[in-house]
Amino acid sequence: WIMILTASMFMIAALPTLVFLKERTNSYNTRLYSSAKPFSELLKAWQITRLEYPNFFRLLVCGACYHAGISVVITLSSVYATQVMGFSMAGTMMMVFTVNIAAAAGALSFGHVQDNIGHKRALTITLGGWALMVVTASIAVNNVTFWAAATLAGLCMGTSQSAGRAMVASMAPKERPAEFYALWTFAIQLAAVIGPITYGLITWATLGQHRIGLLATGLFFIAGLMVLRTIEFTSPDT
Repeated sequence: WIMILTASMFMIAALPTLVFLKERTNSYNTRLYSSAKPFSELLKAWQITRLEYPNFFRLLVCGACYHAGISVVITLSSVYATQVMGFSMAGTMMMVFTVNIAAAAGALSFGHVQDNIGHKRALTITLGGWALMVVTASIAVNNVTFWAAATLAGLCMGTSQSAGRAMVASMAPKERPAEFYALWTFAIQLAAVIGPITYGLITWATLGQHRIGLLATGLFFIAGLMVLRTIEFTSPDT
């Protein structure tokens, strides 16, 4: 029943887009891309982006790095809560609920801040918050500290995802937004595989030391920060 409810919520959320959102541009140059060979076309788009749009390519690498860390938090936070912090199932569900509420609040409130300070600076602050969250959660020995880390994770989750998408929108050429968002989606979905696998391998290699696995996850956010610093980004408003 939970899966049916989830699918229903996705369908309801998608309806306004399907019904009211209309295409505003013509189809992009169909001679360059063909759906018959999706993987070769993806590789071609990746190579073209790396050569012609190096700053956006760096953004893809940055997004892949920090989304690998986010995927660990989303996928394995309940495992960490039960096996390290001793949460019950009810406590774990309440933590997940709190994280999602904080994510929504962060995305809504920080959006106004982002408009004032710029996308790159906003993402930099958010990735710093992620690193702080990882350290706080990894050293937490009581529920109060862990709850504070979980709330911070929720705030950072909403802001980092919205800031990344905003940078994609700002850097994508007007005639190629779908292609650039497709590359962004591919990068973060690939990261969603790499992040949990890395956490699992580290935990396995350290004989079940989840705290070490979580601390290692912080390296993804630090790597994202380092790549972000190399991006030459100017807001279209300026």
